[in-house]
Amino acid sequence: MSSIKSKLTEIFSQAFTECGYDGKLGVIVESQRPDLGQFQCNGALAAAKSAKKNPREIADSIIEKLEENEMLEELSIAGPGFINIIVKDDWIAKHLNAITDDPQLGCAKTLQPDTIAIDFGSPNVAKPMHVGHLRSAIIGDALQRLFSFLGHTVISDNHVGDWGTQMGMLICELKKREPKLPYFDPSFRGPYPDKPPLSLNDLEEMYPVASKRCNDDEQLMAEAVAVTDELQQGRNGYIALWKHFVNLSLKTLKQDYDSLGIRFDHWLGESFYADRMSKIVNRLREKGYAQESEGALIINVTEENDTKEIPPVMLVKSSGGFLYATSDIATIDYRIEKFKANKILYVVDKRQGLHFEQVFRAVRKTGIVKPDIVLEHIGFGTVNGPDGKPYKTREGGVMRLSDLIELVTQKAEERMEEAGIAQDLSKEENLDTARKVGIAALKFADLMNHRTSDYVFDLDRFSRFEGKTGPYLLYTAVRIKSILRKAEEEDVTGGEIISPTGPERTLMLLLSQLPDALYNTEEGYAPSYMCDFAYNLAQEFNRFYKECHILREKDKKRQGSWLELANLCLKEFELLLDLLGIQIPERM
Repeated sequence: MSSIKSKLTEIFSQAFTECGYDGKLGVIVESQRPDLGQFQCNGALAAAKSAKKNPREIADSIIEKLEENEMLEELSIAGPGFINIIVKDDWIAKHLNAITDDPQLGCAKTLQPDTIAIDFGSPNVAKPMHVGHLRSAIIGDALQRLFSFLGHTVISDNHVGDWGTQMGMLICELKKREPKLPYFDPSFRGPYPDKPPLSLNDLEEMYPVASKRCNDDEQLMAEAVAVTDELQQGRNGYIALWKHFVNLSLKTLKQDYDSLGIRFDHWLGESFYADRMSKIVNRLREKGYAQESEGALIINVTEENDTKEIPPVMLVKSSGGFLYATSDIATIDYRIEKFKANKILYVVDKRQGLHFEQVFRAVRKTGIVKPDIVLEHIGFGTVNGPDGKPYKTREGGVMRLSDLIELVTQKAEERMEEAGIAQDLSKEENLDTARKVGIAALKFADLMNHRTSDYVFDLDRFSRFEGKTGPYLLYTAVRIKSILRKAEEEDVTGGEIISPTGPERTLMLLLSQLPDALYNTEEGYAPSYMCDFAYNLAQEFNRFYKECHILREKDKKRQGSWLELANLCLKEFELLLDLLGIQIPERM
């Protein structure tokens, strides 16, 4: 099953082929002139250029091929050769009746499923999650949900940063504060204490202090780098401390992701690949892919047709330590071998584009990745404040994610009270609803922008119950639930969807286009297509509801049809919002 637009594309493509033209010219788009048609085909203009014919003459020949098609009510030509299309009302109704009984709502599962390893999240140990981690988490989760729904095998991994220089910074800072701890005594043979020498609060307080000191003092930074190298080379005391840091941090990180309703199949941090990094480095050195340069080990990834400078990939520093690129290469190798992934996706800030270009070139040049395996960096823009710079708190600091979630929940409560929404719910239900509304505001505000765009964080605008917002979508979905409950109380039941007579026609056509929104999202890795569709659906349903008084309609067949349309709307909302990671309350 597919959308009406897709079906039209099929039959028009066949008509172009039968008339001797390229079938790809039969692509159908929504009409730019709704007064002339519901859809249009512009292929005759392109065909005219190659065939050196009048485009209206070509359009006439296409229409002649399709005059008897059961799907089409009217075909007409406008302007230089645009074909306007009106679909038969009874065919639209028949199509929607088939959708209502389909668990996939007309969105066919892929016939060629991939095994997709998707890497998103990737916070650093010892640093609390903040607003800067938001986009990777939200976009990545929406994509993993969509890929699974469309039939792919999806393996998500939170590639936690637990093996880099921040570890050295923390170890140095703790040594400065508690030099007598056994972890710093090279002669200590253990066992090291099971209980960590500091709390999570201590760790979170310590990191920014350590980071600032190292960034302000070259000697301290060199010390931290040297300690990191010792950690990576297996110094026992540092390994024991590192385990404490990781265990303390992961608990909080998992709580933050849980609060957003985001799950991962794996939490394989950089350290997981330590042994593999060593083996890969040795292998690449032996095969001649890696060369020494000023004491470091590098892979040259330049290509003849480069129009910009692409620096080499550094595998090993002159001090002997590994780098992010080494970890990423080892990770790709693991995901192909163990996950059997034929597509590996990285949902990471677009400013990391050069890094991924280097790494992808390195793994292809060295044969780690074969030509048939897809590697994609799914870059995204930044979340900015009103000043156009990355979003900060009023005090100028980076806002912790847990504080942000609390903030959006409070704002949702205020908005609900202003609008008189959910006032008859218990205190517990009200808080649960506010949390769902707040998370919806947060996620939809992010996802409705194309992922490559930066956007300004404006909580006042995002949390409104009108306009293109998450709360508006929730309110519409809850309104439909209320209509269906009231219909059940009045013993009104849905029936077969029948041919439209007026206001419901636009809604019916829109309901048929859900597959297009999902396939566009899959193709462009852009959840904004689903957001646009959900918002358009909310607007169209509210127009329909205003003009078609379902529960007061006297014609029982028409009433049953309208009620079934409302039910189908709810099903599509539930699917779309679930794919976006947004929960719908029962009542508001």
